Amino acid sequence: MRLTLCPLFSGSSGNSIYIACGGVRILVDAGMSAARIEAHLREIGVDIREIDAILITHEHVDHVRGLGVLCRKYGLPVYANEGTWDGILLRESGIPLRCVRTFYTGEDFYIGGVNVHPFPIPHDANEPVGYSFAFKGLRCAVATDLGQIQDTWMHAVTGCQAIVLEANHDVEMVNRGPYPSHLKRRILGKKGHLNNADCARALLSLVKSGTQAVFLSHLSQDNNLPELAYNTVCEALCDAGYVVGEDIRVTVSRRDRVSDMLVLECGE
Repeated sequence: MRLTLCPLFSGSSGNSIYIACGGVRILVDAGMSAARIEAHLREIGVDIREIDAILITHEHVDHVRGLGVLCRKYGLPVYANEGTWDGILLRESGIPLRCVRTFYTGEDFYIGGVNVHPFPIPHDANEPVGYSFAFKGLRCAVATDLGQIQDTWMHAVTGCQAIVLEANHDVEMVNRGPYPSHLKRRILGKKGHLNNADCARALLSLVKSGTQAVFLSHLSQDNNLPELAYNTVCEALCDAGYVVGEDIRVTVSRRDRVSDMLVLECGE
């Protein structure tokens, strides 16, 4: 049995993640143009028509930019909770009703044989969620746009072999940077974004539960650097006695191009 995980884009300019398992192909978020999402899927050998579902974490434009076109062009089913749909439909009124699927946060549902668990996250959106996915012993999760470490989302991703985890910013870069005060407060707030150090702290706990691979994701273009996020996390892991590359694989998701593909396997 095989699970494939590949961020297509990741950052404040747009987010979309490809997940395949048990014959099911899923996109989490569609935050770039439909044309770019299609092109990046083709890079990894996937036709957009093969996608079984799009799952939306929240209604911010960097997570839904291409959604309307994909729905109208291909009729793909889109899963979101009621609060997220309310936010999406304020901006995008042209989504065909046949594409709309609604779930309740905290209640599992299935796409094919894949169990999907939508869990609440602390972010300044209508009803934001992360997702964990499970199929025959394989588990992965998407947890970004996290204002702070919370037991709720930590519990939901504990035990996942692979996680797309936010490492949005370096606190000092935010404080020293040119952003206006209100935007700095939003980023640093409890419903903003997770910083590098807190990402490392969360990951130290998750590695103990069996996490084998992490994509450091949703990096800020202005308040972070890929090498800074990577080094912060790896130094914390090394200080705790873990060997990066052996005990855990650490990869930084790319902003505007396809990231490395992760494949997990287990016996059926």
